[in-house]
Amino acid sequence: MASTPKQPTPSPSQPPLNPSRNPLPLSASQESQVRELYHKRVRQKCADEVREFATCCTHRTFTATLFCRPQQKAMNNCMMKYATQEERDSARAEWFATMDKRRVEKEAKEVKRKEDEKFWRDWWDKGKKTPAPALPPKSEGGGV
Repeated sequence: MASTPKQPTPSPSQPPLNPSRNPLPLSASQESQVRELYHKRVRQKCADEVREFATCCTHRTFTATLFCRPQQKAMNNCMMKYATQEERDSARAEWFATMDKRRVEKEAKEVKRKEDEKFWRDWWDKGKKTPAPALPPKSEGGGV
């Protein structure tokens, strides 16, 4: 009898056979939220360079590209330095870490919306029907 070949098992020092940096696919709106978080983190790290470029561009229009080139180069170099895949992955990890917090905030917002809706319905009496006013009785005699 022939023995079946053994599958190689990855050792603890070897990475898994099919590594995936981003295991869960996100919807387009969720990816947009991750991207916003990523850009916010990169801008925070380069805040000084962005501020210098912005102050240079103040009160300039098309001449800003000429006069503020050194500040723009410094800002772009800083952004390129921090705009890495590791930063993107850490932004994604932060997004997943704050998922429960966002869910709780969304539920609280929905509860408040329902309370406000109930308040305004009661305030404007939208949910209740009011009886039409009764007409005065007609007199049979015809004279006033």
